Amino acid sequence: MRSAATRLLCLSALLLFVVIEGAAQQQPPVGTIDARVGLKAGFRDAGEAAKNMEHIASLPKPEGFFDPAAPAGRGSPPESANPQANAAGAPAAAPTPPTTPPSPPPFDPVASNRLGYTNSDLAFTGNHVIVGSYHGFNTYDVERPNRPKLLASVVCPGGQGDVSVHGNLLFMSVEQTRGRLDCGTQGVLTPVSGERFRGIRIFDISDVNTPKQVAAIQTCRGSHTHTLVTDLTDKTNLYVYGSGTGAVRSAEELAECSGKDAKEDPNTSLFSIDVIQVPLAAPQNAKIVNRPRIFMDSNTGNIAGLWQGGNHGEGTQTSRMTNQCHDITVFPEVGLAAGACSGNGILLDIRDPKNPVRLDQVTDPGFAYWHSATFNTDGTKVVFTDEWGGGGRPRCRAIDPPTWGGDAIFDIVDKKLVFKGHYKMPAPQTEQENCVAHNGSLIPVPGRDIMVQAWYQGGLSTFDFTDSSKPTEIAYFDRGPIDAKTMHSGGFWSTYWYNGSIYGSELTRGIDVFKLKPSEYLSQNEIDAATLIRNEELNTQEQKKITWPASTAVALAYVDQLTRSKAIQPDRARAVKGALERADGVRSAQDRGAAAAIDQLNSLATQFEKDAAAASGRDASRMKSLAETIKARAARLR
Repeated sequence: MRSAATRLLCLSALLLFVVIEGAAQQQPPVGTIDARVGLKAGFRDAGEAAKNMEHIASLPKPEGFFDPAAPAGRGSPPESANPQANAAGAPAAAPTPPTTPPSPPPFDPVASNRLGYTNSDLAFTGNHVIVGSYHGFNTYDVERPNRPKLLASVVCPGGQGDVSVHGNLLFMSVEQTRGRLDCGTQGVLTPVSGERFRGIRIFDISDVNTPKQVAAIQTCRGSHTHTLVTDLTDKTNLYVYGSGTGAVRSAEELAECSGKDAKEDPNTSLFSIDVIQVPLAAPQNAKIVNRPRIFMDSNTGNIAGLWQGGNHGEGTQTSRMTNQCHDITVFPEVGLAAGACSGNGILLDIRDPKNPVRLDQVTDPGFAYWHSATFNTDGTKVVFTDEWGGGGRPRCRAIDPPTWGGDAIFDIVDKKLVFKGHYKMPAPQTEQENCVAHNGSLIPVPGRDIMVQAWYQGGLSTFDFTDSSKPTEIAYFDRGPIDAKTMHSGGFWSTYWYNGSIYGSELTRGIDVFKLKPSEYLSQNEIDAATLIRNEELNTQEQKKITWPASTAVALAYVDQLTRSKAIQPDRARAVKGALERADGVRSAQDRGAAAAIDQLNSLATQFEKDAAAASGRDASRMKSLAETIKARAARLR
């Protein structure tokens, strides 16, 4: 544990940086020490800090999914040895990356086939959570979230291991050169081989205990991540957007693959994504049907038309040339997708999912690598994340800029991205903790935009971005570093809300489960309203519109929000609560009190409709939604 003096010094440095940078995000009050600072180090027994949430379960990785000789992983060199940091520890500009793709290094069979056991992304189906891994995937029964149980483990190495589900099909990303068609652990020992697999695997999980691989779609760059895309006009096919970030494989191994620069080869495998069509009745026939040039300059036809690599001037980040997407999140019901693509964030029209079309693109001088994206509940905002340091370096220290390695929040206005603000987990972490923005999901609270997000060894942070320019942290969980002296990669890869609980995929330890607790930032009614949203399956990269039921919890969630903003007085809030309680006591329209309960609810709804017409902003929309919910509640009594 660090001394109190050291903790105060780090906090002072952080606050000084905030003043200098003028970051538009919440910061700890001056003179306070965040409970996340100074936590005891340890692999299984690290110190923990939580605010407004409860850690309800934790399961270690099963045998075969960690290195028994090094269960916590191998240590990394200190940050001072990294060229991104100068002698004083402050960020320094890295050399400008080349604008042409570098040649892949010579094939090294030892390095290429080294086993990896890192946990990766999560997918949900029914009462099951599937945890992807560089070594395969594990399926857990979470019918009782506080008592998760391992059901099945599938060994199938190849990294990245990101998973998604659709019905009885499971999709898995494979990018590393050790991946094999047969899921073998022996790797591939030659630079060109018909046994190698890089792309999207499809498993039949009709029986989750015995998944069976039914298809393996080879791609030129493999699949670092993927996104399932439903076609609202065609229920017979599913589409998969494959995002490859690895080196392009040889045409000797897979025909038509080319890693040449766009100027040399207009058919290069760079500067595109893979669109895979999956016939749901015959998934074994899945195939690539398009490689859209979503980075093209529409005026010149240059397929390498976006960010060319480099920095944005003195004191800004250096980011790679945009020739790939790391991750794409789709929202089919609003016809949009948001792509986090190397040096750019992009907005796509996906009304024709086979042929996505770019609508807009943005850059950020503080972003090193655009990593992932999350829409808000109605598709009018996007939160983009920046994976500065690649996920393996400490990037949440007191000396690190609060506008680097975090989130950029954009409003969508007339199908254009409009920057509004930054957010970064506010507690300074140590040199021994890899920390940067990573994967998260929405928490479906009506009337608000709330997200839970992973920060590797920075833990998880839940924040409200209803006001895009003033994101506010409302809950968190964190652990001390894995080791007090040496940095080991660890922490949360993904933290997602699913049917009332938050699930975290931890790189080295296993899986964790959390529950939110009511606070001054989030009421029990709001938590209850979010918990009413039940999903049969969830892939966070495919967002869907949320419709809240006309329930008492939903109505009172709006009441709590209007009370918190002082848009209504406490006595009026009590009147609404009393009317809803009376309505909940009515069992049928024939009850003696039914007519009076209906009249009272309709009268309240009419009052809120009038108030909404005179109000503005979020209060107006909440009053309107409250009126609609109360009316629908009254209609159920008829």
